[in-house]
Amino acid sequence: MDIQHYYIEKGKGVPLILLHGNGENCDYFQDQISEFSRYYHVYAIDTRGHGKTPRGNAPFTIRQFADDLLAFMDIHRIEKAHLLGFSDGGNIAMIFAMKYPGRVNHLILNGANLDAKGVKRAIQIPIEIGYRIANIFARKSESAKQKAELLGLMVNDPNVRQEELAAIQAKTLVIAGTKDMIKEAHTRLIASSIPDSKVVFIKGNHFIAKKSPEAFNRAILEFLH
Repeated sequence: MDIQHYYIEKGKGVPLILLHGNGENCDYFQDQISEFSRYYHVYAIDTRGHGKTPRGNAPFTIRQFADDLLAFMDIHRIEKAHLLGFSDGGNIAMIFAMKYPGRVNHLILNGANLDAKGVKRAIQIPIEIGYRIANIFARKSESAKQKAELLGLMVNDPNVRQEELAAIQAKTLVIAGTKDMIKEAHTRLIASSIPDSKVVFIKGNHFIAKKSPEAFNRAILEFLH
């Protein structure tokens, strides 16, 4: 393991790991950490190259982040955990549940997507343009290189085939906003492709955990309980 994760830990009981989205850090879940720690042993992690966790030398991909999560759980002797991932964090959780089904208790995918086609084009097109521009300057500028890596996660990852989702064994909640940047049909496709899953939509955009924490937290706790 070439990095040490920065993380916030709070509460006791069954482990619940929170995974933030692209370009963010564990502070995104400040309204969830305090609430969920009343019932669970919460770990909110800064993923590789995000927040206070170093970039390291390993590949900057969703699948690498999933392997990083496995190492984190091994280091902290977490045999099995509930996983809640938002956006790219949801993609990490999805890949992890496919690769390491025995390590996942319940799975919550918030605003996840299988590939770039799942994102509304009005959102995705500027991301793809920004990625191409950042790549041009990446060799000369460290900040451009970092930007290209972050945008690359949204252009090239996670590239999961629908049929691969059948490998997920955990009871799953797929949750998104009614006006999410992820297409509603795509969110429903993910839910319908995972055995023992349910789908919930909460009024709002992609950032329902931040903007509608009460409704979001209630849906999560009802699912976990």
